[in-house]
Amino acid sequence: MAARKRSGRKIRLLKKIKETSPVPAWIILRTKRSVRTNPKRRAWRSTDVEVG
Repeated sequence: MAARKRSGRKIRLLKKIKETSPVPAWIILRTKRSVRTNPKRRAWRSTDVEVG
């Protein structure tokens, strides 16, 4: 990928990075382990990010 990215594309990539983070530990504790995994978790290599 090019080092010089357009700002719109960079913002969309940052949003995808935030989406793929795991569920915080305090949420797991608060929900008594009913919520453990992030359903929107994405593997960086196996799935493509459509950001344009």
